[in-house]
This record gives sequence, C-alpha cells and structure tokens, in this order.
Amino acid sequence: MSETYPGQEHRWLETDTALAHAHEREPLGEPASVWKQAWRRMRRRPLTWVCLLILAVALAAAAFPDLLAAADPTACELTRSMGQPVSGHPFGFDRQGCDIYARVVWGARASLTVGFATTFVVTLIGVSLGAWAGMRGGWVDTIVSRLTDIVFALPLILAAIVVMEVLATHRSVWGVVAVMAAFGWPNITRITRGVVMSVKNNDYVLAATAAGASRWRVLTRHILPNAAAPIIVYATLALGTFIVLEATLSFLGVGLPPDVISWGSDIAAAQSTLRSRPLVLAYPALALALTVLSVIILGDVARDALGVDETGKEAS
Repeated sequence: MSETYPGQEHRWLETDTALAHAHEREPLGEPASVWKQAWRRMRRRPLTWVCLLILAVALAAAAFPDLLAAADPTACELTRSMGQPVSGHPFGFDRQGCDIYARVVWGARASLTVGFATTFVVTLIGVSLGAWAGMRGGWVDTIVSRLTDIVFALPLILAAIVVMEVLATHRSVWGVVAVMAAFGWPNITRITRGVVMSVKNNDYVLAATAAGASRWRVLTRHILPNAAAPIIVYATLALGTFIVLEATLSFLGVGLPPDVISWGSDIAAAQSTLRSRPLVLAYPALALALTVLSVIILGDVARDALGVDETGKEAS
C-alpha cells in the first residue's frame, strides 16, 4: 500500500473537483472553427447588433423600396416646394416638391447596388491576381506587382472623376461600377498576394503538394480558405469606401445619371437649402453616414474577432 501523507487527501479532492467543473464548462467534442469563434466574439458586442440592424434596414430599403415608401419619389410638384412634413410625407418636400422620405428610401438602391457590385468585382479581380502572383512567383509576380504599383499610384477619386467626365454621355450604374473597380483593385491584390505567399509555406500545404495535389487544388482547397479572413475584412471595409465614392461622384455631377435617385445627388441638390431648411440635406446625408459607419464598424469588429492586424495579416 502506498503511504498517504497528511493533507494529501485534501489536495486530491480539490483536483477531482476542479476537473469535474472543467468538464462541465467545456464538454468534449469538435473544436470550434475560426469563423464560429469569431462570430461568438462579435455577437457579444452590442455594437455588432446595432450595425447589423442599420444595415438590415438599408438593405430592405434597397430591395423593397415600394414597401417602405408609398409615395412616388419622382412625382414632384412645385406647389409643394419646401413643404413641411404632413401625413404620409414624414420628411416633408424638397425644393422641387419631391417627397424627401421616398427619395431617401429609393436612394438606397443605387448607392448600395454600386457599393456591393464594385466590392464584388474588386474582390474577384484582386483575389485572382494576388493568388496567381503569390502562387507562381517569378516573372508573374513581378508583372502583377509592377502593374499594381502603377494603378495604386493613381488617386482613386481623381482617376474616377477624370474617366467619368470623359464618359459623361454614357453614364450608368454599371459604368460607375466598372470605373471604380478599374482603379480600386490594387489594395486587395497586395493583401491576397501577401497572405498566399505566407500560407503556401505551411506544412499542410507542402504535404498536399508532396502528395501530388495540383496547384489549383492546393490553392482552392488549402491556401485560400486559410487566407480568407484578411480578404473578407478588407472587402467589408472597402464596401464603405465605394459607397462614399459613388456619393462623391454623384455629388460632383459626374456619377450616376440624373434620372437615377441616389443619396449623393440628393445631397448636391439640397445645398441651396442648407441655410433656410437644413433638414432637406440632413436626411440623405444621415442615411449615407449611418450606412457607411455601420459597414466600417462591422469591418473593424470582424478584424478584431478574426485577429487580423492593420496590415491585413492574421495576428499570431
């Protein structure tokens, strides 16, 4: 029989109790994925739910504007110019006699369509070029890197203004998307190239390559899924940038055509009423600011939850 020392039974009892409590707190099972862990961190922050609520309202307005606004945003009567809020028109009327609330609701469609479409195209171009350069290296990496440097040297907003001014007679929603995407892809290309070059040297990637997996399979099954976190974070932050850029172009008169309702064009039209009735400008400006702020805050929260640093790499 083993000898028992004084107090040893007490220590054994404490150890058994601690182990029992640990099993109660952390039941055995599959470890949570990175995405599940990130979502758990995000949903604990009240700011996440506030931003998601604002974005849900903006998306609902963009998808179903006729359900949220009964008035016709294009039915303008000069007899109602600068009219005060009345039943069915909670924001009143602008200088042209248009219903401000209806225009704010309908303006979400163009602004969000341009923002999401540009973000999708930019992500597609950037991820494709960055992954190609990161995987192949050599002359491919050199060409993509130099092309990225050239486009990156051009100020995004200035380049968009110049091109949209040249295409003034052919302006459209998809034209704005194409111009913004043509100059907006370098950042995500750099981020993708960096994370691909970092991940491709990991042991599980080298093992897959040694096992005979094709370069395409290694990229799509092993590298990109593990490099998705910084790409998604940047795409979320870029969405806010592109929504603001569209509003800026429309505000300057070189963005969407006049027959398309957008927050930027309504802000531009309301400049003349800033002194006499500032709320005419405040309503579309507030809708734009809240939407963009919600997107940017969600991007920051996601970056913290996924452990991505300021350079776009996952923090160790």
